Amino acid sequence: MSFSLAIIGRPNVGKSTLFNRLVGKKLALVDDRPGVTRDRREGAAKLADLSFTVIDTAGLEEGAEASLEGRMRQQTEAAIEQADAILFMIDARAGVTPDDKYFADLVRRAGKPVVLAANKAEGRAGEAGFFEAYTLGLGDPVPLSAEHGEGMIDLFDALRLALPEATEAPIEEDETAAPRRFDDEDGSDLDITKPLRITVVGRPNAGKSTLINRLLGEERLLVGPEAGITRDSIGIDFEWRDRKMKLFDTAGLRRRARVTDKLEKLAGADALRAVRFSEVVVLLVDSTIPFEKQDLTIADIAASEGRAVVIGLGKWDLIEDRGKTLIRLREEAERLLAQLRGCPVVPVSGATGEGLDELMRAVIAVHETWNKRISTARLNRWLINTIEQNPPPAVSGRRIKIRYMTQPKSRPPHFVLFGNQLDELPTSYERFLINGLRKTFDFPGVPLRISRKTADNPYEGKKRG
Repeated sequence: MSFSLAIIGRPNVGKSTLFNRLVGKKLALVDDRPGVTRDRREGAAKLADLSFTVIDTAGLEEGAEASLEGRMRQQTEAAIEQADAILFMIDARAGVTPDDKYFADLVRRAGKPVVLAANKAEGRAGEAGFFEAYTLGLGDPVPLSAEHGEGMIDLFDALRLALPEATEAPIEEDETAAPRRFDDEDGSDLDITKPLRITVVGRPNAGKSTLINRLLGEERLLVGPEAGITRDSIGIDFEWRDRKMKLFDTAGLRRRARVTDKLEKLAGADALRAVRFSEVVVLLVDSTIPFEKQDLTIADIAASEGRAVVIGLGKWDLIEDRGKTLIRLREEAERLLAQLRGCPVVPVSGATGEGLDELMRAVIAVHETWNKRISTARLNRWLINTIEQNPPPAVSGRRIKIRYMTQPKSRPPHFVLFGNQLDELPTSYERFLINGLRKTFDFPGVPLRISRKTADNPYEGKKRG
């Protein structure tokens, strides 16, 4: 039986470090300065034979409800409400502070099982703080070091004691064989049983978190007028019309030359990693200042990573002449993003909810295209006709011979040319073939790959007798 565990405590006591230790990956951003984490993040944790969901939260700070600190605290309180148990963490080297005592009362009032952890307890520097933790009245503290992995067995025992029913050994069941899937030569690699991974990217303050909150129907992510609120790439499970999805909110990406802060660099790298492991990228553009250089750079990164792309024109509720503006922006997208020609451009508003259904339909459609396969027979009928009408140029007086083409894989669609002297095939002719494939077989909004395979010459290097 699984359970969820929320890690809470003051800023900079090591919550994100422990979160990364439990999930076995460096998912949460970690830095020496306090207040790095702002949103709550969930991950699949494993500790010995326990498998559970762990929730990383922002550091608890006092502040007005409307302030950034107040909104961060509301996110933490939502995590407490959601979780089955609470891991309250203090810094053993700093000892028990007045803030620890204040928030310990908050935890006690939640009425849920609590595990008290004294982090940074390695060595003698944390001994006094560990014994002082007893004064909080939350039971026996668990000494541990999230950084070095010490005390994990004690934490395991404490979780078993706090949640006896949820942590009992599961009853083993016979595993049935997974259904066998057959890949048609001309078909799709789409598997709708797996969650569709969607990453929302864009410049700072483009409205990414607001858009995702509107999709989810709740204030799941921290939002506000301040630019750069989001730091971690937060993954959230979501269903749209019975289709399972995983949405990733990311930090706003600025031009690399303007980024000097170490934390912003880490947040940007985390956003790019989310793009790399997604299937569809929603590039959210501020429609009041659209298609700046950074927007085009982000789109190019998504295309280089082979992701399907949908462009969302955010803040559409602020546009007055919508008809002419939409026509103009779609023409600009077609002109500026040749590598993603035909990419869906959808006007949306996170503030009003306008265009969300159309956006999700575009995401589903472009994902199906991204998984599409074309049969070798159809490809070569098209190739023969194309070469007859526009043959590749000769190189040093010798013709380049393209014999046939096949599509060995999708996600993104990848085609292989076979023939002679293909190393000399001009890039312009390759682009001509890509544009022809995109138009003939309907591949809008997805990057296409072409590789070349030249046949070996059996007489190369041999002298005439």
